[in-house]
Amino acid sequence: MAAEKPHMNLAVIGHIDHGKSTFVGRLMFETGAVPPHVIEKFKEEAKLKGKESFAFAWVMDSLKEERERGITIDIAHKRFDTEKYYFTVVDCPGHRDFVKNMITGASQADAAVLVVAAPDGVMAQTKEHIFLSKTLGINQLIVAVNKMDAAKYDEARYKEVVEEVSKILRMIGFKPDEIPFIPTSAFEGDNIKENSANTPWYKGPSVIQALNNLKEPEKPTSLPLRIPVEDAYTISGIGTVPVGRVETGIMKKGDQVVFMPSNATGEVKSIEMHHEEIPQAVPGDNIGWSVRGIGKNDVRRGDVCGPKDAPPSVADEFTGQIVVLQHPSAITVGYTPVFHSHTSQVACMFMSIDKKLDPKTGQPSEENPAFIKAGDAAIVTFKPTKPMVLEPAKEIPQLGRFAVRDMGMTIAAGVCLSVKKKE
Repeated sequence: MAAEKPHMNLAVIGHIDHGKSTFVGRLMFETGAVPPHVIEKFKEEAKLKGKESFAFAWVMDSLKEERERGITIDIAHKRFDTEKYYFTVVDCPGHRDFVKNMITGASQADAAVLVVAAPDGVMAQTKEHIFLSKTLGINQLIVAVNKMDAAKYDEARYKEVVEEVSKILRMIGFKPDEIPFIPTSAFEGDNIKENSANTPWYKGPSVIQALNNLKEPEKPTSLPLRIPVEDAYTISGIGTVPVGRVETGIMKKGDQVVFMPSNATGEVKSIEMHHEEIPQAVPGDNIGWSVRGIGKNDVRRGDVCGPKDAPPSVADEFTGQIVVLQHPSAITVGYTPVFHSHTSQVACMFMSIDKKLDPKTGQPSEENPAFIKAGDAAIVTFKPTKPMVLEPAKEIPQLGRFAVRDMGMTIAAGVCLSVKKKE
């Protein structure tokens, strides 16, 4: 039975135009998630528009109007199966939305495939995406050295790219020798399902074998329940129904729960997943749940549901370790950009810059620096401008990560070290 297979969320990351959509389309096709006649139809449509190489990318963008407007939808959740797992692809579209989606979408990824085009090698966003996936707690990585057809299946070029990417991975604590680097052509299908005759020099796993080799993530069921609210609906006859993904813990019918920071409490009446009622929900489940005693205005996106006796922490102040990815000038005390964490978005002020860290070793290199800039890692104390739920990453990692955004870009990514709770 398909339902018995363990589920994994897979993020596909990498620089724009390195072939992510084609790669995902090819995976869906090779695993039978998209029937061949659909691909044929896309191929014909693509040919008519003179965009032949986009056929597989179209699988991900199969909504026609979106195709006409030429954009990839927010996050396309797509399912495909290998022998061992069933995967949901968290497709991360354009770079700007990528990070927001990483925080709310792929911070839920159990593993990532980094797509790097062989002709181009490492680009700015390649680096950034590797940094972010690490900050966001993705520990399992597969690297697809893509567009090998455009690099004439040259082993020397493949090795150069592997070395470039390995350098960055080592810098931030990944172990390149534990990561498969697979030479692929998503367009031609090389090394996606089985090993390709075009790369006789490559002896490692195909992409699908590498996906089967991933370790099943442990479900954090022993941690206290935490469900960030993505949205809340009012359904006649039932009442207010929040929806969200269980990050940690277990929710059962009859549980006494509290929503923070709004502090609304009630009893869980029913839990529903994929339109079926279920007796309990575990980490990874996307659910809707109804709560007795909760009104329409008590719950909103950004709230976190937890047990009444172990409520989510509301931060009055918090200390975080951040990496500044990009900023046009220097960042000083008083700067107040928007923090994206789980489903919440709250402006937070830089209260004090406590330590600058050496990015290579993680050791402090300067106490109380006057400013930090792009490329710096630092420990900073922040004050949210309104109540927000955040947990120390050591205690509940799923609710301890955040991205800092301003001017339409991601300024920094970080993890929460400690929380001074609101009294």
